[in-house]
Amino acid sequence: MKTFALTAAALASLAAAPVLAAGFAAEVDVNGNGTLSLEELQVAYPDLTAETFGQIDVNADGEADVAEVTAAQESGLLVTNG
Repeated sequence: MKTFALTAAALASLAAAPVLAAGFAAEVDVNGNGTLSLEELQVAYPDLTAETFGQIDVNADGEADVAEVTAAQESGLLVTNG
């Protein structure tokens, strides 16, 4: 049963990480600069607000890099509705 729970948790985290699961997929990183703007992240997370994006964008450069997106996913700032 413990193995099933761990497997289910691993699958749930993959489902909750559409941006990273695709490795900053080209369809999300439209301009190909390796970071994600609010608008780009909203493709994967349609309910994402500018206020939450501001919390994700730790260095306040207007873009979320892979470390910021990962931290946001791990902290629960980025969640999917599914």
